[in-house]
Amino acid sequence: MNSIVVNLMQVRQRIELAALAAKREPEDIELLAVSKTFPASAIEEAMHAGQSAFGENYVQEGIEKIIQLEKLRPWLVWHFIGPLQSNKTREVAEHFDWVHSVDRLKIAERLSAQRGEFPSLAELQVCVQVNVSEEESKSGVPLSEAEAICDAISKLPNIVLRGLMAIPAPNPDPKMQREAFAAVRDCFQGIQSRHLVDPDYQFFDTLSMGMSDDLEAAIAEGSTMVRVGTAIFGKRDKITK
Repeated sequence: MNSIVVNLMQVRQRIELAALAAKREPEDIELLAVSKTFPASAIEEAMHAGQSAFGENYVQEGIEKIIQLEKLRPWLVWHFIGPLQSNKTREVAEHFDWVHSVDRLKIAERLSAQRGEFPSLAELQVCVQVNVSEEESKSGVPLSEAEAICDAISKLPNIVLRGLMAIPAPNPDPKMQREAFAAVRDCFQGIQSRHLVDPDYQFFDTLSMGMSDDLEAAIAEGSTMVRVGTAIFGKRDKITK
């Protein structure tokens, strides 16, 4: 059996066990396969094993794969999860279905306007990236500013505000992992509770957090989407982009 197929089975089992341990339904947690640096052929193998959502960190690399796999487009959902510069927003707006890494209103405004240039495309699904560990080297808005930027984004045309995304600082201690994820969850639920009848927030349902090394802690604290690359595709060669 192909290693990607086996790895996917093992990751899905981890998600199921973590969900059951947290008294949650496994189907409430979506698996996003992070395919950055891996070839289109690896994505195709994963797709044939039942995986449909894929995450890319680099704009050009991601677009090349989307084009290569155009024949499979109806079965694939493409998520952009890397840092996004202003000069790359149009390409992302044209090719991707989701963007997890919106950390400035300017980026959201550009995505909104540029998605509108492609009337045949569905609205772009976006998450606001929060910097829960307050790392200077990491993108994301402070938790204290998350609701303000969500409010502004929620009113933009051609995009849909879906939730929050976080990449806490790596920590081998499961207790510390959970504390960071819990802070994001509390922020997310607080925003939800204050906008229960707000139509601009009707699809605010996504908490994108947890990766290969900490998905159990993320699921325990309410993650609805885990972003897993290494545990599915294997170790990556270091590349410079």
